[in-house]
Formats: sequence, C-alpha cells, structure tokens
Amino acid sequence: MKRIIPIALACLWLAACTTTSTRVANKDGPKPPAGSQVLMLEPDVQLGLLTASGVTDPRADWSKAAKDNLTREIEAQLKTRAHGFKMIDPEGMMQGRTGQLLRLNGAVGQSIILFNYSGLSLPTKGKDFDWTLGEGVRELGAQHGAQYALFVNANGNYASGGRVAATIGMAMLGVSLPMGQQQVLASLVDLKSGKVVWFNVAIAGPNADMREPEGAKSLTASLLKDIPL
Repeated sequence: MKRIIPIALACLWLAACTTTSTRVANKDGPKPPAGSQVLMLEPDVQLGLLTASGVTDPRADWSKAAKDNLTREIEAQLKTRAHGFKMIDPEGMMQGRTGQLLRLNGAVGQSIILFNYSGLSLPTKGKDFDWTLGEGVRELGAQHGAQYALFVNANGNYASGGRVAATIGMAMLGVSLPMGQQQVLASLVDLKSGKVVWFNVAIAGPNADMREPEGAKSLTASLLKDIPL
C-alpha cells in the first residue's frame, strides 16, 4: 500500500490542470481605457528535455515551435479586446537603450517571483504589489506609439521516457523525483510610468503543451483570462 500511494500521486500530477496566480498593482484601480495602444513583444521561450539523470538538454526546435504557437495565440486572443495592438520581435531590439529595458524587465520579473510568490518579502514593500521598470520605458512607448506593453516569457522542460521510468521506479521506493514542468510569465507595463500593473504566472498542465497549437491555445487562454485589457 505504501508503494501504491506515491505512484497514485504521480498519476494525479499527470492529470493536473494549468494553474495561474495573478498579482495586480491596484485591484480597485481603473483598467486601461478602451482604445489604448498595447505593444506586444513576441514571447521569449526556452524549453528543454529533462533526462533520466535530471539534466536539461536545450531543444531549439521545441522553443521555436512554442514561440510561434504562443505568439499566434496571444495576438489572436488579445485582438478580440477593445484596444489596439502591435506585435514586434524583441530579438532585433537588444542593442542600446531598448535592450537595457528588456533585460531590466527580465530582472524585475525574477524579483517578483522571489518576493511575491515564494513567501519572502522586502521591508519597503510588505505585501503590496509595487514594481516598476522606471520612467525610461517612455522611450519604448514613444518609439512605437503605445501606452502599455505586454511581456511574455516561457521556460521549462519535458520529461524524457527515461525520466518517467526513473520517477516511477523511485516512487515505488517512496522517493519522489521532479518531473518536467513549464511556466509562462506575463507582465503588463504602463509605458508612461513604468509601473507593472498586472503580472501572472501560469504552470502548464498536460493539456497545455505549448509545442502544439491546441496546447498553446489552452495555455494562452489561462494566462490571459484575468488581464485588465
């Protein structure tokens, strides 16, 4: 019986749905007014294969497929809203001031994960969700005629057959091994003030494989369901 329980838990994990966790700067504050121009940056996606030994081997083909699928779905789902949208590829923007802003966004996103999701806190922020990229983002807004920007980053790995076998084998001994997991981070930034007005983390379920068109559609719907646009 003791050996059956870990295996059952592993099966429950395989059946889990996509989960999301949203943070907003001001729950009672106004949403971006209808007609606002939103700059959508194509997602930065890094995926790999989790081997039996626990090492992740990068897979450029998976990353590209997922990026293409997420880009198409984000654009399709947001274009049903009452705003104007412009999709751009950030790969050609990594030089100069714009590149600095994009890297800063990545650093702020990691800080949000650390201090708003992990249980840690900063004395100056307490439990408030109060993050900004600074007024330097105005340059990005002016360059593209946008009032807001949506940043999306995805990363994770998928378990190989060997990893699944190792997980089941160790579960029979009462030892748990991490399986592959994929997460997508999204942030909506006010390009006038630099304030992060909305942030979401989506942990993909088995039915939300971003490498496949239908999986990316399901994952994007979960990711954007609470976005204030």
